[in-house]
Amino acid sequence: MLYRLAADALLVAHLLFILFVLLGGLLLLRWRILVLVHLPAMAWGAATEFFSLPCPLTGWENALRRAAGESGYDGSFIEHYLLPLIYPAGLTPGIQVWLGTLVLLVNALVYLRLLGRRR
Repeated sequence: MLYRLAADALLVAHLLFILFVLLGGLLLLRWRILVLVHLPAMAWGAATEFFSLPCPLTGWENALRRAAGESGYDGSFIEHYLLPLIYPAGLTPGIQVWLGTLVLLVNALVYLRLLGRRR
């Protein structure tokens, strides 16, 4: 039971990280110090999509699920509703390039806004 809870918590953390990568630049409009965390997170998120790099959170989550005696992602509310967002069916390298571009574009707009406010 503990391994399953840990895997579910990691799944939620994974989703929050993805949201931070995509939209975290908006937090910089209020807290500029977050740039020190957001830039590396954004770079990792974009690189993961562009180069199909494995995410360590996925490996850890799967290891926790195996330790819990599970082989798949069926069963809990979190798994049913959040997994398709993080691991969509039909994800291709072409789609991943578009996702990486979206990460960079959304955040570039926010960073340009921040630079404009500074001047």
